[in-house]
Amino acid sequence: MAPEGNPDDEDSRRRTNLMLLVVAVAVVVAGIWLVNAMVETRKLQECMEAGRTNCRPISPERQTW
Repeated sequence: MAPEGNPDDEDSRRRTNLMLLVVAVAVVVAGIWLVNAMVETRKLQECMEAGRTNCRPISPERQTW
């Protein structure tokens, strides 16, 4: 028979696990963002090394008439 834990211990463990999950998700999101930024930088660098101009992608700007 397993000993019953203190409810405060269970709440503390649950909070700790939730915080670890939030941190893990934040690390994964930051990693994905970093990899995408590195890929874009590599593409820009390869374009410039090839001697091309206009390597930056054109971002849609708000047009005012």
